[in-house]
Amino acid sequence: MNDNNKIKFAGRLKSYMIWPILLSLLLIAMNVVMYFIQVTAGIWFTVCVGIYVVIVLSMYFRSRPKIMNEMITFAAEYGQVQKRLLQDLEIPYVVMDMQGKLLWVNNAFTELTGKTKQYHKSVTSVFSGITQEKLPKNEEDEKEFHITYEKRDFRVLVKAVCIDELLDRSRMLELQVEGCYIQVLYLFDETELNEYIRKCEDETMVAGLLYLDNYEEVMESIEPVRRSLLAALVERKMNQYFSRFDGMLRRLEKDKYLLVMRRKSLEELKEKRFDILEEVKTVNIGNEMAVTISIGIGYNAGSYIKNSEYARIAIDLALGRGGDQVVMKDGEHIQYFGGKTQAVEKNTRVKARVKAHALKEFMLSKERVVVMGHKNTDADSFGSAIGIYRAAKTLNKRTHIVLESPNSSVRPLMEGFLNSADYDDDMFINCHEARELVDENTLVVVVDVNRPSYTECEDILHMTKTIVVLDHHRQGSEVIRNAVLAYVEPYASSACEMVAEILQYFADGVRIRNIEADSLYAGIMIDTDNFQQKTGVRTFEAAAFLRRCGADVTRVRKLFREDMNDYRAKGETISNAEIFMDCFAISECPHDYVDSPTVVGSQAANELLNVVGVKASFVLTEYRGMIYISARAIDEVNVQIIMERMGGGGHLNMAGCQLEGSMSEAKRILKDTLTEMLEEGEI
Repeated sequence: MNDNNKIKFAGRLKSYMIWPILLSLLLIAMNVVMYFIQVTAGIWFTVCVGIYVVIVLSMYFRSRPKIMNEMITFAAEYGQVQKRLLQDLEIPYVVMDMQGKLLWVNNAFTELTGKTKQYHKSVTSVFSGITQEKLPKNEEDEKEFHITYEKRDFRVLVKAVCIDELLDRSRMLELQVEGCYIQVLYLFDETELNEYIRKCEDETMVAGLLYLDNYEEVMESIEPVRRSLLAALVERKMNQYFSRFDGMLRRLEKDKYLLVMRRKSLEELKEKRFDILEEVKTVNIGNEMAVTISIGIGYNAGSYIKNSEYARIAIDLALGRGGDQVVMKDGEHIQYFGGKTQAVEKNTRVKARVKAHALKEFMLSKERVVVMGHKNTDADSFGSAIGIYRAAKTLNKRTHIVLESPNSSVRPLMEGFLNSADYDDDMFINCHEARELVDENTLVVVVDVNRPSYTECEDILHMTKTIVVLDHHRQGSEVIRNAVLAYVEPYASSACEMVAEILQYFADGVRIRNIEADSLYAGIMIDTDNFQQKTGVRTFEAAAFLRRCGADVTRVRKLFREDMNDYRAKGETISNAEIFMDCFAISECPHDYVDSPTVVGSQAANELLNVVGVKASFVLTEYRGMIYISARAIDEVNVQIIMERMGGGGHLNMAGCQLEGSMSEAKRILKDTLTEMLEEGEI
């Protein structure tokens, strides 16, 4: 009772308890007034007021302790109710200290994990996915993440609760520092929800486009009476294949199909790595060349219209990479499957003529033309830039070639132009000068590269809206997206071959000078390794055209004679080569006494292919703080997909990439990639 006397009512309860006493004052005042009206009535009213006051005071002082005891009892029972509610809460609930050690758990947590209130180890010992770094650090911090436990999915919510005020009121604990916290953890079971989400995603419709890459070429290789039979067999093979995965194939044109399937079917096809690419090649009724297909699939775009746009981008990318592959576009993420065969050379030059006329129209509409290739310029990039320079000069346009730091491979060619009075002094400009020149009235022509980050001066791509891309490398996910004209043909041997064809259709009376023809011829010769690799009918036709324009084989050969240091470096690279996994030659090219180690490295990679048993060669060299890898193959291994896995690209038998770090680290990454891709069946 003494303790209760120390406790006073407050708030609305205090007002409720005291209002009868305040009403007594009003009655006393009324009693005084009544004496002035009638004394007898005042006396009787005084007696009544006295009785009322006695009763009110008696009830107040006698009931107050009882009410206080009942309030305290209710508060205690209310706390027990709260504790019981937390104890029986269906959601697993945990109280922890700031280090993540368990202080108290409820029944649901015990049923889930088997840990009782006596278990006071770290929460990490129960859930390995909940680490110290994931726990909140202060009261404002609240962490939410997802874990998997006993094959069930949980959403974890962790909050920090400040207990400074509680410790201040405690008579048993003394607060030494401010900012003491405990942590409460909730586990929300989302297994069933995630299962429904997965089922919904599995049933989502996925649309794609399927093209026959070489329909015309295959049909021309067989007798006319068999062509309809071949087309029917190919379509039957594809229909049977996709029907096994609950997919539907409908023909749009003679060589184009619409593909519709469920998302679950797409995942199954990914597991099989789209083996339809190989199955369709088995259809043969006497045709000299196998049928190849390309598939473009778009999904997870949020709408069917956007998915169809993704599918169109994916099929364009598949065809731009040479066909015989599947490209899947999921937002900004792109996956590739297949692409292990050489691109089929097109015999028709219609596209070259159309592109030549389009390029001419763009040049006529602009005041000046700026041409640039890729960083660390090689003979193909330089020669194709010279070809575009000649085309623009034919139209009397001010033309410049961006060349930041020429290496030894192009310096002999470049000196011929610098020492000639027939060419302007500002024919070659650096990146700073290019930024000063390029504006909205400038046409920028990019040759021998389609990745913006690989260009000589990426900044100028954002300074004009008129950009033309001419390249023979397979496209990757990083492309120059705002080009008004993109002529990318992976079957071409070199960019110089493509430019030589364009010059033939560009304008009447285009006069190519001898030194310009030499540059174009040199680009073809270097990229084909003296016409030994990736050459087709059109390659020799382009070379014949350049020969008629004055290209001299002997003069070009003299230009590319090596000095003794380069020759010695090449020999050292070859002699130090190691054979990895019995079929890959890996070596390191010295860079300390070589002017252009990347060029020497690519030449050494070509030479290593002459070793019996070598399916692919990889030469690494350090240059300007980066590790450059030159990859070469003949026909058994697709080095392009290997280099793409490492962030690079190129062709089926000629590719490369750039890595940061040390030489030993680059070798380790290369070997790990080769091992991984062999185990996956990619190579």
